[in-house]
Amino acid sequence: MSRSVELLKKRYLKNIKENPDLFIGIELEFPIVNLEGKATDSEVVKDLFRYLPSVLGLTIEKVDDFGNPIQLLDLVSQDTILFEVAYTTIEFAFGKAESIQEVEERFNFYMATIQNKLGEANHAIVGCGIHPNWDKNENCPVAYPRYQMLMDYLNLSRNVTKSDLHYFPEYGAFICGSQVQLDISRSNYLRVINAFTQIEAAKAYLFANSEFSGADWDTKISRDIFWEESMHGIYPENVGVNTRLFKDENDFFDYLNHSAIFTAERDGQTYYFYPIQARDYLSTPEIQAFTLNGDEVLIHPQEEDFQTHRSYQYQDLTTRGTVEFRSVCTQLLDRTFASAAFHLGLLIHLDKLEAYLRTAPFFTTAGRDYKFLRRQFSKKKLTDQEEAAILEFSKDLLTLAEEGLEKRDKQEMVYLEPLKKELGL
Repeated sequence: MSRSVELLKKRYLKNIKENPDLFIGIELEFPIVNLEGKATDSEVVKDLFRYLPSVLGLTIEKVDDFGNPIQLLDLVSQDTILFEVAYTTIEFAFGKAESIQEVEERFNFYMATIQNKLGEANHAIVGCGIHPNWDKNENCPVAYPRYQMLMDYLNLSRNVTKSDLHYFPEYGAFICGSQVQLDISRSNYLRVINAFTQIEAAKAYLFANSEFSGADWDTKISRDIFWEESMHGIYPENVGVNTRLFKDENDFFDYLNHSAIFTAERDGQTYYFYPIQARDYLSTPEIQAFTLNGDEVLIHPQEEDFQTHRSYQYQDLTTRGTVEFRSVCTQLLDRTFASAAFHLGLLIHLDKLEAYLRTAPFFTTAGRDYKFLRRQFSKKKLTDQEEAAILEFSKDLLTLAEEGLEKRDKQEMVYLEPLKKELGL
């Protein structure tokens, strides 16, 4: 086994339990919008983060270079409220919960205070996968090394002659997603990743909410293009839908070994560089890297650099013993938890889901190129035949998800109601 695979295995397998309790981790990103249609006033938002600790009893966990709070923590629930890349996007990263209702209750509690405070300055949180005023905002990163590095790294696309990268490297400041993490075991994590890879077309159909006004893209999920045709997508294994299903653990880690490393820390300094595949990283003699000031320096690869490895697959094995599902756009506020319920119900019914996918009629006509299907079924207009096929597929999956939630017996089926209504179930 190559040293890079050993390091990846150590990083991603060490916290997986054999029989974990099933907890739910939900992360929600939202645009903060100026209701007058102008740019979001970052002073209004910074003021919000100064205000919240005193009224909600939150601890300030991180501040930016100017001392403004940018990450707040609830010590009891372990919920975190933070900026996601820019001062125009807020993220709620909830501590692990036993049911979706727990998370919803805390979310509603935070939202009541936040919307009220933002409303005083004619601002609000909205349920969109793209910031509605992306073209008016500054779209610059929060003054904090991690976010500055990320934006600088994405900006490298301006120097890449590979012509199929898009022209919006600042997209990290205005795209918003809804992620859910669910506990998995050593015996089922690959099954989970493989099963959910196969349903990306239906998820595109059910959860698309990021049409982009800035380019002529035939898709309702511009987030996919932003990710895949940026610096993150230079190696296809690094981002998006997996290009294949995995035979076994070695096959999966071989795939992960093709994902990218693009950042390293030395003596408290953050550096970034053109992406290098994990498999080639340790054998690279030296790396031409950049500081946050844009200075060029030479650094040497170290095994510790694997500690910050992060890939962006849509079914992502995390270092916490969970699989994170990251392909869903931020949803309208009245269906914030539909995606979490959908994933949770299907995970409970994994056996049934796998059995269904083996013979699903959808694949007979559409084929099994899962990356292609995701892009195909997020188009703005489908043919009648495509519409009928994806509708049937989505209904079947929704029914399975509902059965899974019923079996769980925590009354979480209610979160699927908006989807059922839409599909006429």
